[in-house]
Amino acid sequence: MKQSQKISPHLPDLPGQEGCIFCKIVHGDIPCAKLYETDNFLAFLDINPFRQGHTLVMPKVHCPTAFELPPALGAELVETLQKVGRAIVLHTQAHGLNCLQNNYPAAGQVIFHAHWHLIPRHDGDGLFSDPKLRASYAPSSIEDFAAQLRMLI
Repeated sequence: MKQSQKISPHLPDLPGQEGCIFCKIVHGDIPCAKLYETDNFLAFLDINPFRQGHTLVMPKVHCPTAFELPPALGAELVETLQKVGRAIVLHTQAHGLNCLQNNYPAAGQVIFHAHWHLIPRHDGDGLFSDPKLRASYAPSSIEDFAAQLRMLI
């Protein structure tokens, strides 16, 4: 499917690549706590995490939603999610890991560049039951946390 095509006529039009914050991260215009990178994908710590270790994995090519991701990148996406996800579970001693992806505003998509959330979970953490339970990083600690995770990838 070409990026200009919609999967359904009732879906909203999405913003284009111009001004895309994730494209700016890919191009190095905005810094990130990078964990892993290939020619096609980038993984970095979320700056507004649900839990420490909450990571975003995204294609470097601009795709507004997962529906525009080139199918040829599917296997590499799964490999990247597995590799980074394993490191997150090991480093955070998580009991589980959410792999979430939102498409379109009604599903919770806020940044219109396809990306996957890897969120470490612990038994009874109540993550999605109380928004006050979100984690955060001190500005100086996000890079330290990222460096520790990079060593596990």
